[in-house]
Amino acid sequence: MYLANTMEREINQKNTELSKKPIGNFSLVMKAQKGIGVNLAFEVADSLLMPYEELSRILQLTTKTLRNYQKEHKNLNPIASEQVLKLNELRIKGELIFGSVEAFARWSRKPAFGLDGEVPFQFLMTSVGIDLIVEELDTIAHGDFS
Repeated sequence: MYLANTMEREINQKNTELSKKPIGNFSLVMKAQKGIGVNLAFEVADSLLMPYEELSRILQLTTKTLRNYQKEHKNLNPIASEQVLKLNELRIKGELIFGSVEAFARWSRKPAFGLDGEVPFQFLMTSVGIDLIVEELDTIAHGDFS
C-alpha cells in the first residue's frame, strides 16, 4: 500500500493544483459550492504527508469511492470540497508557522497543550476542528509554543 501511495504521490506532484497562498473564506465557499476535483484532495493529502486512508476517513468516503470519482472525473460534494480546501488552508498556515510541511505534520500528530493535550490531527474530521487547529496555530505564531 505504501509503495502505491508513493508512486501516486510522484505522479500527483507533477500536476499540482495546490495553492501557495490562502484564498480567503468567500473564495473557499464559492469553490466548495461548485465542488472540487478529487485530484486536489489527493494532492492536499500528499502535501500533508497523509495516507489516503486517513483522507478517506476525514472526508467520510471510501478510498474506492474517491478512486471512482477520479476515474469518472467527478467533483466532490460541497461538504467534502470545503473540508479539502480548509485542509489546504491549514497546510499553508502550518508551513508558514513551522517553516515546513514536514514540521507541521509532526506537530499535528503529537498532543498539543493548547488543545487540552489532544492530538490536532484528530480534529480534522470537522470544519470546526480545523478552525480550532488554526486558532492554536495563531497562538503559536504569537509566541505561545504549545
